[in-house]
Amino acid sequence: MRTLLHAVAILATAAHAYAAPDPLERLENCTLAPTEWADGDSFLVKTTDGKQLTVRLYGADCIEYHVTDESDARRLREQRRYFGIAEFGGSPEKSIALAKSIGGLAAEETVRVLGKPFIVHTSFADARGDGKHQRIYGFVTTADGADLSSHLVSAGLARAFGVYKTTPLGKSGNEYRAQLTDLELRAARLGSGAWKNTDWNQLPEERMMQREEDAELDLATGAKQEFSGNPVNINTAARDELMRVPGIGEVTANRIIEGRPYGKPADLEKVEGISAKTVERYLEYLDFGKAP
Repeated sequence: MRTLLHAVAILATAAHAYAAPDPLERLENCTLAPTEWADGDSFLVKTTDGKQLTVRLYGADCIEYHVTDESDARRLREQRRYFGIAEFGGSPEKSIALAKSIGGLAAEETVRVLGKPFIVHTSFADARGDGKHQRIYGFVTTADGADLSSHLVSAGLARAFGVYKTTPLGKSGNEYRAQLTDLELRAARLGSGAWKNTDWNQLPEERMMQREEDAELDLATGAKQEFSGNPVNINTAARDELMRVPGIGEVTANRIIEGRPYGKPADLEKVEGISAKTVERYLEYLDFGKAP
């Protein structure tokens, strides 16, 4: 019995040690700091002690509003296809204009609902998408007690997509993902936001085209000789840096970010869709250095 209790104590201590590095910190009475670059899911926040943090929402992805480079343009095209509006108006110009206008509405809605002091829950996890802009992931609770990601998805101004984490109320990342997916389904059924303009007959083909393009890009970048530079740090790399690794797409990159930290290669097997054989293929491209 003593041996059993000792083993249980060891497991409990280990579990606590694993969870301890990544707690959520509650930042109350935050305010929105006006900027030209903010959008619906990423914005500058001012805390009560005067600090400024760029917060990227967990679980919600608004349509690109500020398109400044090829990466942004590719993402905008993928989002247009996701919502089934890539053929809107019969021309790319009209479809792009519609998509950007929806992105603008999402930014305006975030400004509106964050007009009163709000709460940010964050573990200060690095949320750089492209590695250029310093951001942290966070949950935002409005003055009315609503979860901002859920609000944007319900309004059809964001899709349920991105990085998920256990919520301030204790829902697991998978439960939170399912909740937002259900809200997205309802928004689509009601024709809210972007879903108002969805061509439902065309949507399956648009999404299929995107999958085919993604597969083609994987093939083009999958050759060993295409990978250049130093190995990617699995614990600190931005989403786009992880996607440099042959075989890692955006969904897998987001899931890897969700599962941090990783102490050894075998830890990657806890990520959905990654097997032991997959880890073997990644090894020469990855560095398992400690998270900051």
